[in-house]
Amino acid sequence: TLTGHPGTGKTTVARVLGDVFEALGVLPSGHVVEVDRSKLVGQWQGHTATQVNAACDQATGGVLFVDEAYALKQSDTDSFGQEAIDTLLKRMEDDRGKYVVIAAGYKKQMEDFLNTNPGLTSRFQRAFHLDDYNAEELTEILVRQAGKEKFDLDTPARNQVQAFFENRCARKTKDFANGREARNLLNQIKRAQAERLRRADGLPDAHA
Repeated sequence: TLTGHPGTGKTTVARVLGDVFEALGVLPSGHVVEVDRSKLVGQWQGHTATQVNAACDQATGGVLFVDEAYALKQSDTDSFGQEAIDTLLKRMEDDRGKYVVIAAGYKKQMEDFLNTNPGLTSRFQRAFHLDDYNAEELTEILVRQAGKEKFDLDTPARNQVQAFFENRCARKTKDFANGREARNLLNQIKRAQAERLRRADGLPDAHA
């Protein structure tokens, strides 16, 4: 399993693992099939098993990445969700060695999810947790993203960015988005730059 808050890179890690497993010869392909409840749980009896089997077939030779796996079964009376879990466990047993299954989500919810079914615990024995990014790491992420878009941050600008992230991390709320914080700030910086250039050229306010 892969656990961590939003924006910690769970999906990215799964994709990298696919490449690593392929390079090591563990998997012949290393491609990643990304699914969640909406792609596995059907709307009528029998539809769920069909969707789960289709996802497993697509993942053969690579990685099946189940995001927010704990959402598969939303209540004790969720028979479709239970069918998805049962079908997935059976395929994992029958297709042992044919592909790798990575279940991801929040740490506490994933632990609770695995503990509800002995079959899940026995098949997901390795757990890796991705910690939240700190201010220095978020600054580096933003600098790299900016570089890819041909934006260079000088030292004063970089210091301002890190100060912003230090404040954001110190006052972290439930909506803290980790890597997406860097993307959001970069977008704000780009908008501010565009506004400065517009004013320098004497153009009218875009919102007027």
